[in-house]
Amino acid sequence: MSRTVLITGARGNLGTKLRNHFTLLGWTVRLIDANAGGDSAIHEADLATYSESWAAQFQNADAVIHLAGNPSPSASWSSVQRLNIDLTQNVYEAAARHGARRVIFASSNWTMAGHRFADFPLTTDREPAPVNPYGISKLVGEHIGHAFSLHRGVSSISFRIGYCQTGANLPGPHMGWGRWGQLMWLSNRDLCHAMEQAVLAENLPFAVLNLMSDNPGMRWDIETTKRLIGYAPQDSHAPVITPEIEQDEATAQSTRSLQSHLDAMDHARRW
Repeated sequence: MSRTVLITGARGNLGTKLRNHFTLLGWTVRLIDANAGGDSAIHEADLATYSESWAAQFQNADAVIHLAGNPSPSASWSSVQRLNIDLTQNVYEAAARHGARRVIFASSNWTMAGHRFADFPLTTDREPAPVNPYGISKLVGEHIGHAFSLHRGVSSISFRIGYCQTGANLPGPHMGWGRWGQLMWLSNRDLCHAMEQAVLAENLPFAVLNLMSDNPGMRWDIETTKRLIGYAPQDSHAPVITPEIEQDEATAQSTRSLQSHLDAMDHARRW
């Protein structure tokens, strides 16, 4: 059965891949981006400012895949407030007003980045640990989705998406963040499959799910993702650890430990 899917941030890395995938399925695909880039199929709009001129695109969509926003982990507070928090609130409001069945929100592994050097499984019910405004904005987006599910009847699935590079997205030691980065690799094929399953899933008012490929040794729990939406990843990657990566990780871990110690000292001094 065909579906109608709206993609925000349609010109970005993930949006481009999903547009191609859903088009090949024969589904109806609606596209929104802040910059259409001359593509007549894309509705150009600033979603951070609510307007019915773009909200009408949400009418009776089976799913809205919400990718729009500032994707940079180094984004400022002012940027993520407007482009990730206010904008996400507007997307859910448009979905509620125009009868979209579900919003699939692109959350991020950055919601848990503070647990990088721990040793426990990363389930989505564990206490979050964002380390930057970007990660916090994604956590807020998950809570917006929960509120709209409870109070406005919009089904919401938030994917804490792993590491999905542009283009061919081949894994390896060139990826950032060392072992941590490689262990949360998400292949193009697994990305598209998971999003398709999220569109099709029935009787799921709300969920926060990890989305990585089936990488051996990773701490991210994807069993819940498999169970709730029928996710069946086909790809995996075992990290390649070079001496440079070992050194970088040791430095990062030392820096994190020192920062935690300084924060604790500052808290004790102030209070």
